[in-house]
Amino acid sequence: MRRLPPLGALRAFEAAARHMSFTLAAAELCVTQAAISHQVRQLEHWLGHPMFTRRGHALALTQKGTAYLAELSQVFDQMAAATERVRDKHEGPLRISVLPSFASRWLLPRLPAFRARHPDVELRVTSSVQLWSGDDAFDIGIRSGLGRWPGLKADLIAREFLSPVCSPALAAGPPALKRPEDLKRVALLHDQPRAAWQQWCQHTDVALDLSQGLVFNDAALVLQAAIEGQGVALGRLMLAADDLRKGRLVRLFEHALPNDYSYWIVYARASAQRPEVAAFRSWLLEEARQA
Repeated sequence: MRRLPPLGALRAFEAAARHMSFTLAAAELCVTQAAISHQVRQLEHWLGHPMFTRRGHALALTQKGTAYLAELSQVFDQMAAATERVRDKHEGPLRISVLPSFASRWLLPRLPAFRARHPDVELRVTSSVQLWSGDDAFDIGIRSGLGRWPGLKADLIAREFLSPVCSPALAAGPPALKRPEDLKRVALLHDQPRAAWQQWCQHTDVALDLSQGLVFNDAALVLQAAIEGQGVALGRLMLAADDLRKGRLVRLFEHALPNDYSYWIVYARASAQRPEVAAFRSWLLEEARQA
């Protein structure tokens, strides 16, 4: 007979240690923060050692807690993978939820390469701006954010940078757009929220009238308007990469503004070992590195 602590206490500790937060662990396991704290204390009592050091609201793992987390996470991953194989519920297409702008500007032009490499994997791609909770509606999500989704694993696709872009004709003028101050004479194209242009002005110390110009709710529409010569966009350089390479857009200045959010591929931890998920993840991250 194996001598093991209560499974609930192990799950609570592993989630809290992985997030370094009782609050995020509670959100992942759909319990209260008090329940997580109780379960962790129960485990510490069972083991006879503290797993965390607590300084106010800050958490840190003890040496034994760090070693325990490393092995326990591997065991949970193996259990989740074994459970998924036994359940065998993943017959059918690989279901991907992706931001509309990322889908149209970056993913769709590259999907033929994935299909050529994995012709046996059927894809079902849905574009959505809604946050994905990791439920059974999709197998993989591609999202923009800080990389923290409770209960889900997130791998960085690419960090995002913003830079003014426009059509070659608009850049050439007249008047030619050679300095940041020249943007005062052209229409600005805004992606919601408008704060990005304001941050760019602060970084370049240029005052622009940000109350004017066209406003769009999708980054892909902003880039399309820029291609058609309707103004200057503060383009997301990852999404604009193909248009810049093909000459449909040009960067006006070398200065690029780091975006707070980055692009991530998000999936349930239990799905990490599923062959279709692993194949798509590996291909996507390889494509991102090459791009």
